[in-house]
Amino acid sequence: MIFLLSVPALHGWGRVKDDPCVTVLKIEKNKHQKTSIKETEKQMFDNLSGRLNGVFKRLKSHGALTEADINEALREVRLALLEADVNYRVVKDFIKRIKERALGQEVMESLTPGQQVVKIVHEELIDLLGKRNRQLDLAGRQPAVILLVGLQGSGKTTTAGKLARWLRKKGRKPYLVPADVQRPAAIEQLTLLGKQLNIPVFESRTDMMPVDIARQAVKKAELLGLDTVIIDTAGRLHLDEPLMAELKQIKETVEPQEILLVADAMTGQDAVNIAGSFHDLLGITGVVLTKMEGDARGGAALSIQSVTGSPIKFIGIGEKLNALEPFHPDRVAGRILGMGDVLTLIEKAQDTIDQDKALELQNKIKKNQFTLEDFRDQLRQVRKMGSLEQIISMIPGFNKMKKLKGMMPEEKELVKIEAIINSMTPQERRKYQIINASRRKRIAKGSGTTVQDVNQLLKNYAEMNKMLKKLGKGKMKGLPKGLFSI
Repeated sequence: MIFLLSVPALHGWGRVKDDPCVTVLKIEKNKHQKTSIKETEKQMFDNLSGRLNGVFKRLKSHGALTEADINEALREVRLALLEADVNYRVVKDFIKRIKERALGQEVMESLTPGQQVVKIVHEELIDLLGKRNRQLDLAGRQPAVILLVGLQGSGKTTTAGKLARWLRKKGRKPYLVPADVQRPAAIEQLTLLGKQLNIPVFESRTDMMPVDIARQAVKKAELLGLDTVIIDTAGRLHLDEPLMAELKQIKETVEPQEILLVADAMTGQDAVNIAGSFHDLLGITGVVLTKMEGDARGGAALSIQSVTGSPIKFIGIGEKLNALEPFHPDRVAGRILGMGDVLTLIEKAQDTIDQDKALELQNKIKKNQFTLEDFRDQLRQVRKMGSLEQIISMIPGFNKMKKLKGMMPEEKELVKIEAIINSMTPQERRKYQIINASRRKRIAKGSGTTVQDVNQLLKNYAEMNKMLKKLGKGKMKGLPKGLFSI
């Protein structure tokens, strides 16, 4: 499999010949590799997306659609949504709206009625998910205050660090405040995250009252010239009166502009119920759904806006501190329906890939000077963007290519490739032709791999160099207008 990616290429979508600045990964599944992806590792909405695409494929194969065709398709859509743990009332209203539109003139008199139904479902999904991206409202009194609430284990503390990092990238000056005195480890964890991110953290103690911590932290932030206070509050194993009373007191004292509920997407409808309870008592302004990279079926994301009226503002898609994304209903609806999510892919690339290095790489490819060192550096850049499965799932149409999904390498295979390249001398990385049998044995021993692994990498790299040579001269034929070629 060959994966091509670059920031300039993404902006010039489809102009591969004009802009051959690419990151190239070529990894072949071999007999030593057991499975490319664990069956249990599902992308969010993966099952739902598969079911819906099956329904729409059959719809598109019809010429004219009858009411019976539409009823049968919507019955399957209804079952797919219920299996994804979407709230029953939400599903009922959703199907009703689609049916009313699908039986109208815009579909029945269309030349492509199946595609019109898909268009309607797409539009209704966007509406269901919240219509548009809802940004944080941090206007008004400064420093602005963000209060993070939620049950224990939902990921509040990690989310506080991720949010602080995200806000700093937006030009703000965040201040982390550990107010969970019930769990000493939470204070220590947030302090360590602050050091890791180089973001100041309020010095909380377990003998302090949470409301006093919040009050003093806001005053301290003002003195330090920091404009955003992020308060990580205590969680419980379940909703209880002492927890809610404590949160109400903090809210009344610091008057936060944003009260964000951090909810675990893995809990499905429980996350929706929890959101409703917090909203009734505190008036939450938004939701952060965590653990969306796991086997979450998507029911919480599809239900929470309709049931609570509180928009999803962010989703957590991994444990790393850069694994937090603003929630865009239109993009998520596109992912569910197999349309990809190019905009998020572009943003990930812009956030990760150094533009100057990308242009330098472009020149190297044009001059046929792409070395193993460049390959290793680009591999590192791509891995910073997330798992390969996450990245490639954003490419339009990829979810329909089951054969290609089965060829995706495990992350440990990428680690192996980097280890092999690191075991080479600088001269070997720049001129791989000098790597003879004895050098291959040394490289294999130094990287903890086999000579066969080294041979495979060098073979792939040689083939890739041939392709890049053609690409740099504009002679590459048959490349699709995207990021991806087999």
